[in-house]
Amino acid sequence: MESTQPLVGDALLKRAGELSDRAPDQIARACGYTGNSGRVLKKAFLRALVEAKGFVFPGKESSGSRGRQAEYRTKVHGNGNLLVGNVYTRKLGLVPGQECTIELHEETGTIWLRLPDDLVVDDAALEDEPSDQAADA
Repeated sequence: MESTQPLVGDALLKRAGELSDRAPDQIARACGYTGNSGRVLKKAFLRALVEAKGFVFPGKESSGSRGRQAEYRTKVHGNGNLLVGNVYTRKLGLVPGQECTIELHEETGTIWLRLPDDLVVDDAALEDEPSDQAADA
């Protein structure tokens, strides 16, 4: 498969305008927005069109974050399950298959995850985290 750079800027606008009577997938493919497997990269194509029209997206550097941040919130699923994400278990150093004790505190509406007594958690790693390991119900 021939490796070509996708069109951008005025060249993209011109080519897309010439093919405006075709389906969006065909336009994207003709403008070079396909992956290695030949799949059409719709999001990249539409983003390039918007940028070519003059809209400037904020750069990734300006966000100052490294992906999703832990919110310390969860929701009860439709089947009644309560999911604790891997970001929290990773921070505690838990591994798959490890058992913990769950304590329900009805007076405060919290659920506590108690680690086994033989598991030592480095307090310095958790100093910016809630100290009671509680998740609001």
